[in-house]
Amino acid sequence: MTDTADPSAVDAQVRAATRAGLAVGLATAAYGVSFGALSVAAGLDVWQTCVLSLLMFTGGSQFALVGVLAAGGAAAGPAAIASAALLGARNALYGIRVKPLVGGGFWQKFAAAWLTIDESTAVSTAQTAPRAQRRGFWVTGAAVFVGWNLTTLIGALLGDALGDVRAYGLDAAAAAAFLGLLWPRLRRLQPIVVAIGAAVVAAVLTPWLPAGVPVLAAAVVAVAVGLTDWLGRRDASGSADPIVGDGGAP
Repeated sequence: MTDTADPSAVDAQVRAATRAGLAVGLATAAYGVSFGALSVAAGLDVWQTCVLSLLMFTGGSQFALVGVLAAGGAAAGPAAIASAALLGARNALYGIRVKPLVGGGFWQKFAAAWLTIDESTAVSTAQTAPRAQRRGFWVTGAAVFVGWNLTTLIGALLGDALGDVRAYGLDAAAAAAFLGLLWPRLRRLQPIVVAIGAAVVAAVLTPWLPAGVPVLAAAVVAVAVGLTDWLGRRDASGSADPIVGDGGAP
């Protein structure tokens, strides 16, 4: 469907995208409280926690950063940064997909880069009409940004007041959030094998390596599988290339 389709159908899809974006923003904000509380438990103060959400603004990377810091202290800093960077790199791939959808000039693209996350990408690409795709992206990104930062502040203040929030089991929220993001992707054999392989590698190495390093090693499993798959597909397509001299391109 394009914006030249039935205007009423496009309007209906725009309204649906708006509702979906607001709902996703509300749901995502709910576990921003957990991040704020876990961050102060890991040693960051309320100000540092809020700045992290404002500037990094990618929940998976933020949870990875404070999780590694909590496990290994200041000595785990480089591993924490590397883990967060690996998880955040996926947003660059999302940017390739959503760039044609957001439109606008430099500043609009700059803002879009900030708001390109799992949720805004998912809601926008779920639409078919270009106007609904743009609405889904901006509404979702803005709703998540505002909600996430507000609940980060609330969680940080709550955690600062209660002391060690790990005693309340809030540290399980990070694992639950990751599982929630991962579960819908486990529909084919390859993602399941990669997830199991990465989990086994991390579990085996955790008793022997500093905090954060097992996470990086587990990420190598996914990179290796992806590279192998890409090389295999490239070789397969190369074998079908026309032979030079028979009229095909070299």
